[in-house]
Amino acid sequence: MQAYQPSVEEVTKLFEADVHLGHRRNRLHPKAKKFVYKMEQGTSIIDLAQTAAQIDAAKKALSEAADEGKSLLVVATKKIASPIVSEMCEAQGITYISTKWMPGLLTNFETVIKNVKKMNEMKAAKEAGEWSELVKHERIRQERRLNRLLRLYRGIANLTRRPDVMFIVDTRREKNAVTEGQATDATIVAVTDTNSNPEDVRYPIVANDDSAKAVEIVIKQVLSAYKPSAAAAKKKAAEAMVEETAQKEEVKAESKAEEKKAPAKKAVAKKEVKADTAEKPAKKAAKKAAN
Repeated sequence: MQAYQPSVEEVTKLFEADVHLGHRRNRLHPKAKKFVYKMEQGTSIIDLAQTAAQIDAAKKALSEAADEGKSLLVVATKKIASPIVSEMCEAQGITYISTKWMPGLLTNFETVIKNVKKMNEMKAAKEAGEWSELVKHERIRQERRLNRLLRLYRGIANLTRRPDVMFIVDTRREKNAVTEGQATDATIVAVTDTNSNPEDVRYPIVANDDSAKAVEIVIKQVLSAYKPSAAAAKKKAAEAMVEETAQKEEVKAESKAEEKKAPAKKAVAKKEVKADTAEKPAKKAAKKAAN
């Protein structure tokens, strides 16, 4: 397969956005050395021809994922990347995390996602005017709780299943997201600076992740490739519905099992009460005899 050959214009745009500026020599990760063009005054200069090829590979991966109806989760909590990701993902309807990665989001998905469901329920209740019936202090308490949930989960309000693909900005900062993505077999595309191990993810993009300009150009190029078709979106919705139905059936089965156990538990409890009641006169008589 022929290696990707970026145009001069592509490389120039990346250069002008400072994508080439890596970390100093003492912070250079050994596995990132092969992506460094040269060292200049103790600072690593990233080979932008390789970066452009990595961006192209990432775009193709996201484009294919979109065509196949696979879900995407973007993770970028750095201050310089957060507003860019929030704006783009809101506009394209992509799920995202831009404030804080919640531990267990993927590895303990069913438990953590309950907060998302609670947020959606509270938001719906507020919009329906149900809060107007509450007393002032209770309304304020609900507002605070909803705002906290929105801050953490606004970007994943429509997340109903674990993502198939993740796009992460700064793998060192988002190491928990990387670990959970790996544990759940998600395909990971990520911006990895020269102080990170690019081999931690399937599609690394070695680039400066400490500059707003650099991060913005990479994010925009990569996310522009994720465009789910109507058929793919329909397939995704159908799969989510099937999974949700299966979860509901599982809950129903567990409830029925508990209901079946309930009479037996009551019978055992009743026997224990009877036995205890029968023992009491004997205990009283023994105590009286002892006195």
